[in-house]
Amino acid sequence: MSKHPSFRFALYFASVLALSGMLFGQSTANKTLVVNGKTASAGVRQINGRLYIDLETLAQATNAVFTVEPRRVVLNIPPSDAGAVATDDAAQNSQRLSRDFSSAAISALAAMREWRVAVRAMILYGLAVSDTWVQAYHQQTLDALRQAGVVASAEADKNALQLLSDEADMMTAWANQVYAARQELNGARTVDPNTLKDDPTLAKIQRCSQFLNSMILSGSFNDDPGCH
Repeated sequence: MSKHPSFRFALYFASVLALSGMLFGQSTANKTLVVNGKTASAGVRQINGRLYIDLETLAQATNAVFTVEPRRVVLNIPPSDAGAVATDDAAQNSQRLSRDFSSAAISALAAMREWRVAVRAMILYGLAVSDTWVQAYHQQTLDALRQAGVVASAEADKNALQLLSDEADMMTAWANQVYAARQELNGARTVDPNTLKDDPTLAKIQRCSQFLNSMILSGSFNDDPGCH
């Protein structure tokens, strides 16, 4: 028999199983195992004052991995902060902007920036403009926003789209006010270059535009009260 160690191991293992069966036959009723608020699928047995649980059940309850080797059983339990790290990763991924939306959002910002530059030029140089000129820039911005809305798939995309829409609304209101002042021949509003330095609405639009540009280039959604 000494020539067959595997046979000796099998015989020993069978004896252990038989002994375990006898002990469990004498054990009390199962107790419920709860690990970090999670109920395990198998219960706990109490034998001679000691508590026993199936190793596979324990591994499942603790997200552990165990391996059975010839002379030992190895149980690897992940660190307690592993779940928190996974949660953080999931939260970061949920804020990621899709590539298609980012590209469309950059185009929308470019359209609004072009519109803003044109209005500034009208004020700085006293340029004469028409209804068609105003509508053309407005429509260009709306078309760019519509395209961004078409490709907005992730929740982060939709949240960023709302900020873009808010920026476009501010831009539209500001441009309409400037154009209305030009129609009323309000030179202090539409000819004096210094009016741009003291315009709080324009300052807010520019700050929001800078924030949105940085956010989109980062690839992750962030909110800014200044864009609302």
